[in-house]
Amino acid sequence: MDPTKDHHEDAPRSRTRSLATEAVHAGRDDLAGLGLHAPPIDLSTTYPCADSRAEAARIDAFAADGALDGGPPVYGRLGNPTVARFETALARLEGTGAAVAFASGMAALTAVLLVRRSAGLGHVVAVRPLYGCSDHLLDTGVLGTEVTWVDPAGIADAIRPDTGLVLVESPANPTLAEVDLRAVAHGCGTVPLLVDNTFATPVLQRPVESGARLVLHSATKYLGGHGDVLGGVVACDEAFAGQLRTMRFATGGVLHPLAGYLLLRGLATLPVRVRAASATAAELARRLTRDPRVTRVHYPRIGGAMVAFEVAGDPHAVIAGVELVTPAVSLGSVDSLIQHPASISHRVVAAGDRRAAGVGDRLLRLSVGLEDVDDLWADLDRALGARPDAAGAGAKAGAVPAGSGRGARRDGERPGPVSSSAGRAR
Repeated sequence: MDPTKDHHEDAPRSRTRSLATEAVHAGRDDLAGLGLHAPPIDLSTTYPCADSRAEAARIDAFAADGALDGGPPVYGRLGNPTVARFETALARLEGTGAAVAFASGMAALTAVLLVRRSAGLGHVVAVRPLYGCSDHLLDTGVLGTEVTWVDPAGIADAIRPDTGLVLVESPANPTLAEVDLRAVAHGCGTVPLLVDNTFATPVLQRPVESGARLVLHSATKYLGGHGDVLGGVVACDEAFAGQLRTMRFATGGVLHPLAGYLLLRGLATLPVRVRAASATAAELARRLTRDPRVTRVHYPRIGGAMVAFEVAGDPHAVIAGVELVTPAVSLGSVDSLIQHPASISHRVVAAGDRRAAGVGDRLLRLSVGLEDVDDLWADLDRALGARPDAAGAGAKAGAVPAGSGRGARRDGERPGPVSSSAGRAR
């Protein structure tokens, strides 16, 4: 089944709505009744209440289970109506009962880890590669957690009585390696599985349908989509959401209302942006695979707008040579970005661990935007430098044979992997 065509139940209705329709309307269903078309931005930090006894009861209820009763918040750190609209919409897109937004993706992950540690479950089982700062947060143990790094097949054996979380990212940053989420969820047993779904977005996969309990997004990336807002969000069931809300209240990692507004606006175009950029990425992956200046290309089976590739020459020269593509960290924007993971996003990971996870020194990560594919290719072609002799332009091991068409996509089809990706590359 193509996840971009999935339908799921809209909570207040008896009928189903498509992902594209939910992206436009979720979190906005009450606007017509309010006489509004665009969602309002509530910038209040505090909310008047003349009944202090009732306010005390509401605070007690929130402290008990993180539940929100639908009334105005007492204080902006408990919740915000604009942010709540984004949370409602993202939960609908991911097919979960709730979502809790934070100031950044790292703030969201921190809250999850602290919730589990506060329950006496501070051990984490994780699969590399992860986003470099997520790796660093786990590996340093700065939150008082302990991590065991495993291959996906080793998850079940690594679980202990104090294991509170299993963490995977698929497709992973930056090598685009994929894991079998159903198999991983089975290996977790009763331990919650958290899947970082930043690269795929709910347009390409919804991890809860494969057994995950928690879905993490750096909302800064595709959910916002325009490189102008920081945020993070965890989609989950209501019980876990309550724990996250109380942790967010205690630690203060709240999302600003203006950011919530921008993220809700970004969701409206998420399916269109992801599908368009994915088609371009698949074509660029195909061309890179056939290029003798590139030794290996990584492109996930699920598709998407991220491409990773290893160059025969100097990767830093490619970074310095692009003109249309922006040499910058981050991803998921309408414009294309390229970066050298070993120097930036994964620099905080120990060199040996980084290389063992497939993040080599010649690897480049390309976030494909909405530009024309031929313009992007002309820029990359120039930045890659002079081509070797035609004699050196034959097929490479692990690459797609020229003319096979793998990596290209027709409407309604997912592109296949461009690299056989032996090992754990993504």
